Amino acid sequence: MAALIGIAFLQPTMTGQGVMAPRPNVLISLTDDQGYADASGWGGTDVRTPNLDRIAAEGLHFNRMRANATVCSPSRAALLTGRDADRVGVPGVIRTAPDDSWGRLTPDVPMLPALLRGAGYHTAIVGKWHLGLQPPDTPNARGFDLFHGFLGDMMDSYTSHLRHGQNYLRRNEATIEATGHATDLFTDWAIAHLRERAAAPGQPVFPYLAYNAPHFPIEPPAEAVARVRARAPDMPDLRMKAVAFDEHLDAAVGRVLAALDATGLARETLVAFASDNGGSLPHGQRNDPWRGGKQQHYDGGLRVPFAVRWPARVEAGQRTDHAGQTFDLFPTVLDLAGVPAPAGLDAVSFAPVLRGERPDTSTREMYFVRREGGAAFGGQAYHALIRGPWKLLRNNPYSPLELYRVDRDPQETTNLADGEPAVLKEMKSLLQGRIQRGGAVPWQ
Repeated sequence: MAALIGIAFLQPTMTGQGVMAPRPNVLISLTDDQGYADASGWGGTDVRTPNLDRIAAEGLHFNRMRANATVCSPSRAALLTGRDADRVGVPGVIRTAPDDSWGRLTPDVPMLPALLRGAGYHTAIVGKWHLGLQPPDTPNARGFDLFHGFLGDMMDSYTSHLRHGQNYLRRNEATIEATGHATDLFTDWAIAHLRERAAAPGQPVFPYLAYNAPHFPIEPPAEAVARVRARAPDMPDLRMKAVAFDEHLDAAVGRVLAALDATGLARETLVAFASDNGGSLPHGQRNDPWRGGKQQHYDGGLRVPFAVRWPARVEAGQRTDHAGQTFDLFPTVLDLAGVPAPAGLDAVSFAPVLRGERPDTSTREMYFVRREGGAAFGGQAYHALIRGPWKLLRNNPYSPLELYRVDRDPQETTNLADGEPAVLKEMKSLLQGRIQRGGAVPWQ
């Protein structure tokens, strides 16, 4: 059931006095591999994330949101296009090594920054791009006025900022050098951008702040580890480093929220927070209470912390069980900005939830895909589909399909593939249709 909110803000963009209501600034903060239980507001018991929790406490806390993929590039491609990842040419991870890259962003698909820029927004991405290395697959070519960040998939180290020994740090198209921890650098750059835009009022702004953290290598600053060790000396080292990394990231988000306050932008800025997929279990990250983690289609790989805040229009302290996917931000942001959505979207706006309505999601299909190489995957894709209470999945291309009734079995402990043949047949047919749609789009 969706939470009730006392303030409607979508209908219309004109106020009751006939005065045009301001369009919101939109700040999307996306973290990388942050597990569901790696944020204290989503059930993390050994981690402290007061700033991420603040976004939810001062706005709307989502309990049942899933990422669009179990890994980085497909999830990010879906978020910025409002389409299933394989429908925009990104069924797998785009890597810096061409022989191990499993996607190519479709050149002509409308992207959120381009649509907002066309409507008068100043658009910026700070941090991780991960959707291509050369034009026309770079942020400036896809609608961002400013790119200050990292093109690649992951960093060899958060202090060297290299990937396979190569420098992928850029300011727009120019290669740059920088000193410091990447999380701190991205935060500094985002704050500088907010201050610059606040000094030039009159144009709404869309900053997309995409952190590399807490993706491995798990490299929290020493002082962050010391703080966790002081309060929890018996915590295993692997988990201690992961917790410290999350808390260092949370402090960075707190600095960004403070900058919104200091610049006077906070009230009319919609802040959305999400992770791109579940946490990586081998690296000490946690997705409790869900089964599995990153790379898997169990909910530990898909369920992510998610919240939105807009002080001018969204009443604080709301919670919702609305089930959606992170790419639903695409049509939602366009709704709130008064920008017509392009045809052919798979994403569904959750603006009605923000109005306090209860959309019926019982017949909605949520589709997930990942293509990968190596011995475990062989360059093939594997998929999952959710419709109503049913979830069909596999976690590699060679394993049998599994079927779960997640309303009764949220931990996905009882595989019903053999016991529900009619449901299995129907779900397989639905999944086949989605695979066919994705297969019409080139990915290399």
